[in-house]
Amino acid sequence: MIPDADLPSSGNLLLQALRPKDRALLAPHMELRDYQRGDVLFEVGEDVSCITFPCGPSVAALIITMQDGRTIETATVGHEGAIGGVVSQGSLPAFSRAVVQIGGPMLRLETVRLQEVKASSPALRNLFTRYSDCLLAQVLQSVACNALHPIEERCARWILSLQDRLGGNVLPITHELLAELLGVQRSYLTRTLKSLQQQALVQVRRGRIIVCDRPALEEKACECHGAVKRHFETVLGAVYSTSGTLIALRPAANDAGVSHAM
Repeated sequence: MIPDADLPSSGNLLLQALRPKDRALLAPHMELRDYQRGDVLFEVGEDVSCITFPCGPSVAALIITMQDGRTIETATVGHEGAIGGVVSQGSLPAFSRAVVQIGGPMLRLETVRLQEVKASSPALRNLFTRYSDCLLAQVLQSVACNALHPIEERCARWILSLQDRLGGNVLPITHELLAELLGVQRSYLTRTLKSLQQQALVQVRRGRIIVCDRPALEEKACECHGAVKRHFETVLGAVYSTSGTLIALRPAANDAGVSHAM
């Protein structure tokens, strides 16, 4: 059980966007856990019985694995959202695999408890439906991006999206993991990162990528990063710092039950 007073400081922006009375409905059913990189939240075909809310620097990915073993990321979820059946009624089998990219604290909530709370909170239902729309937009844009854009633009887009969630310039990501998420061979990704480094956009170190020039990296990235960002701003009132970090969600002012405080 997580006291309601602790939820605003949990580092999950979706929960922070709720008013205290709505967070109080969730708090008795929340469980805080620490996760390591590589931990699996659910596998393909498993019933998704819990919703997971990454907190602070924690990040997870929804990954599709093909029959030949190749993998690709379809969505990245950090402190702005949740993973699991946020709008479905009850447990449903997972279509993708959910894996922790960057470890840290996450809040867990049984789906059955969320359904009970939704029944008594129209504001919470509305917020989670808005978030689900934004997550779907990210998945759809990812499909288009993977099909149409060159690897260098896709790589720049992914680096920017991770920096949006983490803040700071140092991103704890390995070549191996990034190649897996982008669906390319590691040698191919290494050449791509070398090109970005030669352009002074990033520095590549063992186990991390350092963003050197974010404005120039935004110019290098494809349109997909900006498109998803604008949708989050329109639908969820996403607020970004001058450095690009996502710092708050502020849905429309006429949505009763949604908090606008930082």
